[in-house]
Formats: sequence, structure tokens, C-alpha cells
Amino acid sequence: MDISEIAKQTGVPASTLRFYEEKGLIKSVGRSGLRRVFAPSALERLALIALGRAAGFSLDEIGKMFAPDGKPRIDRRVLSDKAAELDATIRRLGAVRDSLKHAAVCPAPSHMECPTFRRLLAIAAPGAVDRKVGRTSSKKPGVMAVSKARRR
Repeated sequence: MDISEIAKQTGVPASTLRFYEEKGLIKSVGRSGLRRVFAPSALERLALIALGRAAGFSLDEIGKMFAPDGKPRIDRRVLSDKAAELDATIRRLGAVRDSLKHAAVCPAPSHMECPTFRRLLAIAAPGAVDRKVGRTSSKKPGVMAVSKARRR
């Protein structure tokens, strides 16, 4: 299959295919005129690359998931760790979504006065908000701290 066929079938631009080839993620098997030609197995490899990218793996990490013979060699521990990382991201994004939905309909004069919003804020940004008192924490750099006098 020439590079334009692969690009059309996968939706991956030819420039990206050439970049992947430079990185050693895929290999052309020859040329037809000036066009690179790939084995049909490149489609499966591109699907694995797409899955890895969607999961948040870097191209270097994905490259390490292939043995020198080109077959997948995926460390299951790495997959498990990435799945746990994705679970944490999903939980955090769910809290962010819930915060936005609540803030849109909250009757409190200020969102920062709303206990529900403060609780959701603490979930969305762990460590930035003291969950017990519902105040901004000074533990994270770049987060405005509430003075000790105001906490009393």
C-alpha cells in the first residue's frame, strides 16, 4: 500500500506517517516512484500507535512497546499503571464537570460561599483547598493563601 492509501484508510496524514517512520515506529517496505510503500501490517501497527496516543503514551513510550522484530512487546505493569492514571484523571474531570454544572445553577451569592461547590472544588484540585475548613490552602505554589488571621 502506498503512503496515500495508508493515509486515506487511517486518517493519519502522510506527513505524520513520514514522521512515524523517522521515529522508527513504522517501516516502509519500498517505494513506488517517489512514494513510500508499506506492508498491510502497517495498518495494525498504526492502530496500536493510535490506541497508545489516546491512552496518553508518548511516541517514545510507544516505540519501546515494540520488539526489534516489530511485534508488540507490551509490559502489562505499564498498562496497569496507565489505566490507574486514567482512572484518576477521569475522577478529577468528573469533579470538574460536576463543579461547573453546580456553579451554573447554584443560588449562593458567591460560589466560594457554597459548601457544595467548595467540596467539589476540593475534589477537583486536591491540596489547593483545605477540605475541613473549606478555605484555600497555601501548600501549593501559585495558589493564593488565606491569611491565618482570617482562619480564626
